[in-house]
Amino acid sequence: MQDLTHGRYFKRTSPPHISTLILLAGLAALSMNVFLPSLPNMAEYFQTDYRVMQLSVGIYLGCSAFLQILIGPLSDKLGRRPVILWGLALFMLATVGCLLAPTVEVFLACRMAQAVIATSMTLSRAVVRDLYDDARAASMIGYVTMGMSVVPMVGPAIGGVLQEEFGWQSNFWMLILFAAMIFAITWFDLGETKAQSGKSLIGQFREYPELLTSLRFWGYTMASALSSGTFFAYIGGAPFVGTTIYGMDAKGLGLVIATPAIGYMAGNFLSGRYSTRIGLNRMIFFGCLVSTAGPTMAFIANVLGIPSPIAFFAPMVLIGLGNGMTIPNATAGALSVRPHLAGTASGLTGALLIGIGAALSAIAGLLLTEETGAAPLLILMIACGALGFMTIWLVVRRERQIVG
Repeated sequence: MQDLTHGRYFKRTSPPHISTLILLAGLAALSMNVFLPSLPNMAEYFQTDYRVMQLSVGIYLGCSAFLQILIGPLSDKLGRRPVILWGLALFMLATVGCLLAPTVEVFLACRMAQAVIATSMTLSRAVVRDLYDDARAASMIGYVTMGMSVVPMVGPAIGGVLQEEFGWQSNFWMLILFAAMIFAITWFDLGETKAQSGKSLIGQFREYPELLTSLRFWGYTMASALSSGTFFAYIGGAPFVGTTIYGMDAKGLGLVIATPAIGYMAGNFLSGRYSTRIGLNRMIFFGCLVSTAGPTMAFIANVLGIPSPIAFFAPMVLIGLGNGMTIPNATAGALSVRPHLAGTASGLTGALLIGIGAALSAIAGLLLTEETGAAPLLILMIACGALGFMTIWLVVRRERQIVG
């Protein structure tokens, strides 16, 4: 089978080029975090409290989680290509709504609609699983997410500059232009990779119990969701920590808030390079351990009385590194439990990951005050990483019992 890295551009009869999948996944990531440095200014524009404006992250993640439950079976029935293209078109309409919103309520409603771009992230993984098996899929997903990680890494920095120069609306104009470009590339480059299903759409949804009763599926999914929960809690609380506790401006916050993305890119590279050799479970095991180490180091610095932006943000590289090792391998493991349900599995895995992330993002925003400092956020992040580590440890232990 032709490798994605050597696929021919704009030929739908051959596998899509890997860069097309990177762009699809990257747009979903960019829409989540590009405007984070603008949140304080947006709260002022809409004459509302910062915590209300911060809901634009939580409700986006919540809607994304719900939609992914539908996206998977829908793409297993109708195919990856039409679902991805419709998702891109609807995302552009929702983004126009965000720009024209007269009130914060309308903005939040349009922000909920923007979550339809979850189709791009979910189905870019499913496309890989359509073309490859198990460890090879983990390797390719690692490369896709490694390239994708560049987008959220530079996104907040670009968003901070755009905020300072042109205002918060410029972030959403950029999303529209980026989505239009990706729509054109996808239209010409991405053919259908899913074999036609003979089942009805209702029949596809009835396949969910086959996944829900699989202990391996739950093990891989929860390891991914809990480990990545450290990142989502960070996203929910880092803007407050940076601006309110450390007094950073939009440009400075935009530069440092993407610290985990640096580690994420490195972790994805390790997954792409070594997953086939080391194995899924070992990569997940060490990834969860590394994810927990980041906030633990920042918490120790906080306890020792070293409250500074560097002491808080620098260790967050380890969150990204651990997630980059965990998520591609856990995703490939979850999608390989029932290969004929790769789209459904990708949607459900993504839904649980994003759903737990949305809850953690909202909780992080509620926990933080000027009086508490960053400590509650760090404790929440440590707990998530530790639970992810325990989950994969139990899965490995169970597999050893079965083999023995």
